Amino acid sequence: MRAVLDYCTGGTEREVAAGMLVLHEGSKTGHLFVLLEGRLEVIKGDSVVAVLNEPGAMLGEMSVLLDQPHTATVRAASDSVIYEFDDAAAFLRDQPAVALLIARLLAQRLNVATTYLADLMHQYGDHGNHLSMVGELLQSMINLPPTQVSPGSDRQSDSRL
Repeated sequence: MRAVLDYCTGGTEREVAAGMLVLHEGSKTGHLFVLLEGRLEVIKGDSVVAVLNEPGAMLGEMSVLLDQPHTATVRAASDSVIYEFDDAAAFLRDQPAVALLIARLLAQRLNVATTYLADLMHQYGDHGNHLSMVGELLQSMINLPPTQVSPGSDRQSDSRL
């Protein structure tokens, strides 16, 4: 994702101290962030689910593209420098190359998730327990109309499944 650094103009460079929150799960900012240096933790609920340390890593993109609240909290794990775009939707309209980079990133993430779920289905689909639902989940991911995106979890089940 270092290629996105070539497009980091028109935003604001910010220093973020270790421990400071960049995004809060459930908030809706319309902002897109790009990591320039440092290390950020992505937190879902109470769990750190990813650590971002590669310059060019983006955050807030799903919220902007789906026009929904942020799906995770992001906290600086070390003193960091980020680039912030206040009007991310306008930035993406003006920079279609960045939008394409984000589309590729999201396609890679979807490919990994789908491959993992397909592997789970292959290994455990006939066990008759909750893992047998993986096939239904994969099918719903494929047929999900864009206007009905609503992820489920143990805390919030998805009524379509």
